[in-house]
Amino acid sequence: MVATVLLYVGAVLFLNGIWLIGQTSDWSALKISNKEIAVINFFTGAVGFLVAIYAIYLGGARNDIGFVALGGYILLFAFTYLWVGINQYIGADGRALGWYSLFVAITAVPTGFKVLADAGGNPWLVWLGLDWLAWAVLWFLFFVLLTLQRPIARFTGYVTALEGIFTSWLPAWLLFQGYLKM
Repeated sequence: MVATVLLYVGAVLFLNGIWLIGQTSDWSALKISNKEIAVINFFTGAVGFLVAIYAIYLGGARNDIGFVALGGYILLFAFTYLWVGINQYIGADGRALGWYSLFVAITAVPTGFKVLADAGGNPWLVWLGLDWLAWAVLWFLFFVLLTLQRPIARFTGYVTALEGIFTSWLPAWLLFQGYLKM
């Protein structure tokens, strides 16, 4: 389940990064309309939402807090992408999403350190712990961009696209190929 969600998170982060860079670029290939970028955000948010609800259901049925936590963490992502999609479609300025991003960034920092502390040398868990810390930085950048209205769209776009590749798409691909074990 995690690899599937990561695959789509990689796609949405990469495309959202291109969209952000395109907002401050003259290169027409980078210009993606708000309504068009909303599609991948809705789709990824829906995939994450469904996986999260399934994980929470399994956790409840098995009395396994690990699955419930997995579902809760995935919902942080799913709600982010659904909210981004809605904002893109209706043309909202994103300030409330920025505050939500700060909440998620604050949640992601201790999560990353906890995963690293419990990794026990497992390469997947070490990577995942570092991913959580990288995502914390990214969500914080969205707080600064959206709520504080700082002109960091291009920088945030590059960080978003790179994190899409290295924190989501690549680990998903490695998990699917069996090179990383959970």
